[in-house]
Amino acid sequence: QVQLAESGGGLVQAGGSLRLSCAASEIIFSIYIMGWYRQAPGKQRELVARITSGGTTNYADSLKGRFTISRDNAKNTVHLQMNSLKPEDTAVHYCTAQKAWEMYWGQGTQVTVSS
Repeated sequence: QVQLAESGGGLVQAGGSLRLSCAASEIIFSIYIMGWYRQAPGKQRELVARITSGGTTNYADSLKGRFTISRDNAKNTVHLQMNSLKPEDTAVHYCTAQKAWEMYWGQGTQVTVSS
C-alpha cells in the first residue's frame, strides 16, 4: 500500500519560512509526478506545486517566487520550501503522488501563519 508521510508543518509568523517534506514508500518513486496541494478552512483544495520525475516543475501562479518544490529520487522524498509566508497560506498541506490515473494522498500537515 502506497504511503506518503508529510512532516515539517507548524506555526510560523508572517514573513517566515517552513520546509515541508514527504517520504514515500511502496511506490517506484522516480516515475511518479509528486506534488503538494493545500486546503484552507472553508475553501477548496488547490494545487500548490508539482514536479515530474525529470524535475520539471509547475506552480500555482499566486505562489511563484515564494515556494520551491524539489525531489530526491534516491531518498524517495519531495520537499516544499515556503518563504515569505502570509496568513493566507494557512492550510492543511497534502503530499501527492500521481501516475496516469493513479493518485495518492498523504494525511496532510497543518501550516499556520500568524499575523
